[in-house]
Amino acid sequence: MTESDYTILLVDDEKDILEFVSYNLKKEGYQVKTASNGRDAIEIAKKTTPHLILLDVMMPGMDGIETCDVLRSMPELEGVMIAFLTARGEDYSQVAGFEAGADDYITKPIKPKVLTSRLKALLRRGNPEVESSSNALEFGDLIIDPDRYQVESHGKAIDLPRKEFELLSLLCSRPGKVFPREEIMDKIWGTDVVVGARTIDVHIRKLREKIGDVKIKTIKGVGYKFEV
Repeated sequence: MTESDYTILLVDDEKDILEFVSYNLKKEGYQVKTASNGRDAIEIAKKTTPHLILLDVMMPGMDGIETCDVLRSMPELEGVMIAFLTARGEDYSQVAGFEAGADDYITKPIKPKVLTSRLKALLRRGNPEVESSSNALEFGDLIIDPDRYQVESHGKAIDLPRKEFELLSLLCSRPGKVFPREEIMDKIWGTDVVVGARTIDVHIRKLREKIGDVKIKTIKGVGYKFEV
């Protein structure tokens, strides 16, 4: 796919930001939709199903975190990448963003070329060209099917956001191996993406809540491993 095949929804209550970022994205060839508040963004996303949504955090009425929560609850937008573009760089704000289901958290100010580079990396991860495997990973009552991007536990399907699925698949790819935090960050988020130190912890906690906390072990000061 080329840039012209991608649609990006830009959401910010500041008109100048909308115009500036929209101009630079269009210059790169992207199709751009805009919204000035969370409620309008949700309606536009329903109608257009963009490939990526770029959200501000601080917006009147429905803020970016709440908007992201709603977007992530909509099955028709399951494969859509969501990133925050905001002046708020505090750790707790980043953690809230990732807990809401964001794929990236980008702080302003940022140069247009750096922003488009980050977005390209996100879009590549959101639309990977990978060879399919006919073999699902089975660990007792836990089944991970990379072909269908599905997880089952005790016969019940579990919906996982993209990053949680990729993290679980990585840990399960070599049961018993301790994956250092640096390796996890590199393989799941990539070197093009800068995220807060607690990002992995947030995703591990959410995985444990969904599949149970007995299989994913914490190795203090090192990382995590999956035990059969």
